[in-house]
Amino acid sequence: MADHPTDGSRAVDWNEGRWLHPPVRVDRTDDGDLLVEPGAESDLWRHTSYGFVHDDAPALLAALPATGAVEVSFVLDYPAQFDQAGVLVRVDERNWVKAGVEISDGLPQVGAVVTREFSDWSVAPVPQWRGREVTVRVSRDGDALTVRARADGEAWRLVRLAPLAPDAVALAGPFCCSPSRGGLTVRFTGWRQGPADRELHPTD
Repeated sequence: MADHPTDGSRAVDWNEGRWLHPPVRVDRTDDGDLLVEPGAESDLWRHTSYGFVHDDAPALLAALPATGAVEVSFVLDYPAQFDQAGVLVRVDERNWVKAGVEISDGLPQVGAVVTREFSDWSVAPVPQWRGREVTVRVSRDGDALTVRARADGEAWRLVRLAPLAPDAVALAGPFCCSPSRGGLTVRFTGWRQGPADRELHPTD
C-alpha cells in the first residue's frame, strides 16, 4: 500500500478474490500483473438521468472489514469514452461505490459513483495521469468510506467521502468496464489491504 497511512498492509493475491460477473478474458503476466478484459458495453449504474440499470461489470472482490482499507493499482492507458477501472465496494446490487479513473469527454477523470438505489457521479479531470500507474485507495471506518487516488508516488488526492453503515457486510476489490465498446484490456498492477486511515485530513 501507499506511504500514508499503511502500516501493517499486505499484498492481496489475485487468487484470494472471487469474480462478480467474470470477465471475457483474464491473464496473469510473468511479473504478476493481471490483465482483464471486461465484456462489451459492461457497466455499473442505477437509474439516475440515463434511465437504465446496468450490473454486469467484472470485479474481483474480497471482504472489506468494518475498519480497514483497500488499494488497487492499474495502468491508465485506455482511450475510449467511458472506459474505466478502479475499486468497487459492494454491499449488494442496490448499494455500492465505485471509484477510479474514467475517460469522459475525451479526458481521464478521477471520480466516484455512490449508489443507494440511485446512482450519482462526480469527476475531476486528470489529463496528467494518462499513461501512468494510478492507485485508488478506499478506507472504511465508522460510518464512512474515504476515497483517495494518486498517480505514481505523488501525494494522495481526496476524491470522495461517502456513507456506509458500520454493520454493512461489504466486499471490495478491482473492477473495470467499458460501457461504449468491447475489446478493452486493463492492466492491474497491485491489490493491497491494510488498516483504515488514521484521519480524514492528515497533516503529515
